[in-house]
Amino acid sequence: MNTFLKVLLAAVLLIVAIKLSPILFVAALAGLIAAVVLGAVGLSLLAALVAVVIAFAVALSPIWIPVLCVIGLVKLFSRSGSTPTPTATPTAGNAPPPIPV
Repeated sequence: MNTFLKVLLAAVLLIVAIKLSPILFVAALAGLIAAVVLGAVGLSLLAALVAVVIAFAVALSPIWIPVLCVIGLVKLFSRSGSTPTPTATPTAGNAPPPIPV
């Protein structure tokens, strides 16, 4: 393919691209507007979900705050009275074999 045909093909493609650019611009703009609308809807749904979770936690706080306090006290006093766990020391039965030199 010689240079003249390459230049002619590039010119034809450039003219087609220029003729199609308004259609592509409108399609891109419509896609951008749709993305903004869907993003706003998604953010508002996320904010509503967070509000519901916070309201649920606040409504149940008379129940779960005392339960957490009792659990914490039980854990605190059960730890202080526990005996330390023994550490494993190798005995003659399970000692590793000597390393040959």
